[in-house]
Amino acid sequence: QVQLVESGGGLVQAGGSLRLSCAASGSIFRINAMGWYRQAPGKQRELVAAITSGGSTNYADSVKGRFTISRDNAKNTVDLQMNSLKPEDTAVYYCSMTVQSTRYTTRVYWGQGTQVTVSS
Repeated sequence: QVQLVESGGGLVQAGGSLRLSCAASGSIFRINAMGWYRQAPGKQRELVAAITSGGSTNYADSVKGRFTISRDNAKNTVDLQMNSLKPEDTAVYYCSMTVQSTRYTTRVYWGQGTQVTVSS
C-alpha cells in the first residue's frame, strides 16, 4: 500500500504565492507520472500540472507561466509552486502518482486534498 500526504495549502491574497508538497510512502518500486489536480465547488476535477519520471511537464492553459511543477525522485515527492494566484485558482488541490509497487503492479494513488483559497 502507498500513502500520499499533501501539505502547503491555505489562504492567500490575489497575486500571492503558495507552494504545495506531496510525499509518497509505503511499498514503492518506482513512481512514473506525478501530477496535481484541483476541484472547485460545483466543478469537475481538472488537471493542473503533470510531470513524467523523465522530467517532462504539462500544464493547464489557465496556469501556464504562473505554476511550476517539480519532483524529487530520491524523496518520492512532487511540489507545485503557485505564483500570481487568482481567485479562480481557489479549489481543493489533489496530488496523484502512478506507482509501481512491484515490477508488475501499477496503480494510481491520490492524496487527501488540500484547500487553496485566494481572496480578491
